[in-house]
Amino acid sequence: MRKKFKGEEEFRKGKQLIRVKLPKGKQVIGIIIKLLGAARMDVQCVDGRTRRCRVPGRFRRRLWLKESNLVIVEPWDIEGETKGDVIYKYSKTQESWLRRKGYIKRLEEEF
Repeated sequence: MRKKFKGEEEFRKGKQLIRVKLPKGKQVIGIIIKLLGAARMDVQCVDGRTRRCRVPGRFRRRLWLKESNLVIVEPWDIEGETKGDVIYKYSKTQESWLRRKGYIKRLEEEF
């Protein structure tokens, strides 16, 4: 008898496992409001602040963003209230999971 892998029963029933990266430490979830060019954008964060964010060089070619994308923002050590880096973009299925679990209720109320 072979071993079952983790989540095999849910997969066979038609339910898929969704792995969602959650913010750690000082990271916050945000939604892109406006693209400014040169890998910079304005992001409305869950903590109520609007930050001017940039895409770091290591993600610049891999991370293609547009308005209304849900992202993880890491605030800077200096000027962290107004500036930050975008380090991850959520897919549509991950967004729906976050909405169902209540991680982004504050953003839904504003938009």
